[in-house]
Amino acid sequence: MTADAAPAAASEDDTRPGNSIEALARLPVAPVRKPWQWGSTAVVLVLLALLLFSVATNENLGWPVVGEYLFGAEILQGVGWTIVLTVLCMVLATVLGVVIAVMRTADNRVLSAAASLYLWFFRGTPLLVQLIFWFNLALVFPLLGPAVFLGESAGGIDTNQAINWFVAALLAFGLHEAAYMSEIVRGGFLAVDRGQSEAADSLGMTGTQALRRVVLPQALRVIVPPSMNQFVNLFKATSLVAFVSGQDLLSSVQHVYANNYEVIPLLIVASLWYLVLVSLATLGQHFLERRLNQGYGHTAATSKGAK
Repeated sequence: MTADAAPAAASEDDTRPGNSIEALARLPVAPVRKPWQWGSTAVVLVLLALLLFSVATNENLGWPVVGEYLFGAEILQGVGWTIVLTVLCMVLATVLGVVIAVMRTADNRVLSAAASLYLWFFRGTPLLVQLIFWFNLALVFPLLGPAVFLGESAGGIDTNQAINWFVAALLAFGLHEAAYMSEIVRGGFLAVDRGQSEAADSLGMTGTQALRRVVLPQALRVIVPPSMNQFVNLFKATSLVAFVSGQDLLSSVQHVYANNYEVIPLLIVASLWYLVLVSLATLGQHFLERRLNQGYGHTAATSKGAK
């Protein structure tokens, strides 16, 4: 009886859920073989090597010319103007975007309607059209100042002197980008729980104080990633300045190849610089997002550990 009872007890222990899981965990696990992955990887690497070889040995690309002009004085000046224009346009778009977002979410219907009208117009018309319009503003208003409202007899500043390529680009890119930034900021505001604003109100904060001290700091985590994407896109969008004979990177490149007819090598120079600028902006975005998420990630890890 004792000998028969022992195997029965052992088999009964093996059928318990916990023991079954442990037994399964002790089983050897063989990795799943995926030969197609090795084959596809080899094909991609071979095609990439062939492409790089073709690009490196193609004399029509003019790599010596690329090396000659990559750090040329006129090219570097164009890079500098591109950076300055992008940064200033983004600052203008961010400030104006916050104002429009606040107007859009305001209880005042007039302010909300004005913000909606702004979005409708600047998002509905092409950026290039806006740029060309601002550059040719003198055709509509020869004088700026009182003359805009009271006629040319009231006097003002000559529009052609006030609106050069840089001012036209700043207005076009800044106002156009502000329409998109306002939606990004508004989305960040909506992502913050309404109870946060109610708590700030119960503490006696004004609407402005609650926005600045409570809502905006929390909304930044939602606002920053798409804002940085807009910043990266703005770097490339500044190339449209070439249509109004500016001094940005692409305009400088066009000026050079108009004299030496090395179109493809100079376009490669412009592409390389755009890649560098976008890569630096993307790297900055990565570190900024990681910094903003530090406190939240630590909180999440702590709560998981507590559980």
